[in-house]
Amino acid sequence: MSQVNLRIDQIHEAIERQDDVTLNNLLAEVSSSETARLIEASTPENRSVIWACLDVQKRAGVLKSIHGKVRQFLIESTPQDALLESLFLLQPDELADIDEDLPGTVINAMIAAMDELRKRRYNSVKHYPDNTAGGLMDTDATAVRADVSILSVLRYLRLLRKKEGEMPEQLDSLMVVDRTNKLLGVLPLSEVVSLPPDTLVADILGESFQAIPVDASQERVARIFVDCDLLSAPVVDHNYRLLGRITIDDVVDVIQEQADDKMLRSAGLESNADMFSPVLTSAYKRGYWLGINLITAFVAAWVIGLFEAVIEQLIALAVLMPVVASMGGVAGSQTLTIVTRGLALNQIGRSNIAQLIVHEASVVFLNGVVWAFAVAAIALYWFGDPMLGIVFGVALLIVLVTGVIGGIFIPLLLQRMSIDPAVAGSVVLTTFTDAIGFFSFLGLAKLLI
Repeated sequence: MSQVNLRIDQIHEAIERQDDVTLNNLLAEVSSSETARLIEASTPENRSVIWACLDVQKRAGVLKSIHGKVRQFLIESTPQDALLESLFLLQPDELADIDEDLPGTVINAMIAAMDELRKRRYNSVKHYPDNTAGGLMDTDATAVRADVSILSVLRYLRLLRKKEGEMPEQLDSLMVVDRTNKLLGVLPLSEVVSLPPDTLVADILGESFQAIPVDASQERVARIFVDCDLLSAPVVDHNYRLLGRITIDDVVDVIQEQADDKMLRSAGLESNADMFSPVLTSAYKRGYWLGINLITAFVAAWVIGLFEAVIEQLIALAVLMPVVASMGGVAGSQTLTIVTRGLALNQIGRSNIAQLIVHEASVVFLNGVVWAFAVAAIALYWFGDPMLGIVFGVALLIVLVTGVIGGIFIPLLLQRMSIDPAVAGSVVLTTFTDAIGFFSFLGLAKLLI
């Protein structure tokens, strides 16, 4: 049992025993993010108990980390004064991320109590969609001019340090701007603390740095951070004026959210789904995908029904049919995964799609020939019918090739139709390979046996 699972069990046992001392001690040992996961893994009754034990600081961290549906539950169960007390501990960009879950009265009270600087930062972030660089950025990017010395930069940092709330979190570099706030470059703190005090910023400013457009998608932001090994990056508008910065902790949250979202949607579940959502709600949402799968299963059954007379004459066909469909599904799924990943990473385009098709077709044809001979020999040994072995081997080769073709073109077609291949690709591919597999195997059997 993992340490996380053990802690969840310990906390739930403490709640059942009404052992507040043990519960408080256990919750004090975990971070806000882990506390959020503990709450998500608890029933609504236990969530209320855990939430009541948290201090203001921990509640603030939980609110920014927890999924939307559970966050709404916690917000609705918290008095407005206590909720505002936690919200004021969040950064403006964090507030902008969760304000859609807040009641209008809480938002109005929160804005009314902000000072002008905090209000300006909040409004500047709120102006951009949450899933863009503007929605992710923090407006407290620390900027200096290029015509100042390292000594002046150090004095400026010490001044910020003395002012509570002015020193940005995760500060690893300074932004260098001109008089119009146009970004000129990035100055790492390692340079600030290692160079002679009389060195001018302009003299050490390199030409190579990565700035992120304010309207870039969060997926693009994450890719830039991964490709360039960034800890932070400036965000600029179309005129290259500095607007804010994005730090690695924000990008990690995006990557985790994307991974969770794809995993849930590939299973036909809603992103940010609540583990303990109402039974009727969960049943309705999952029933949609069960219905789609049922329809696709009937398509495969219909194909089988076309050859009912052939199956009745040779029972061996019914025994071998699942093997053909399964092999086609596996081959198609392998290619589907590669293509879907390539589309997500923007690695597939007109320049390489033909080479990809040739590569995948070559791989599956080689495998198909090898395994076609293998299954033909197995069928011959098992049933003693050479023609059945030939039909089985040829059908397997056909379904492997068509499975790979489906694995390539189905995600491309779904993307063209603005449908996420990670969500619908496997369902469509399964129907395709099953139908082709059954039709080729039973059709060849009808013709040759």
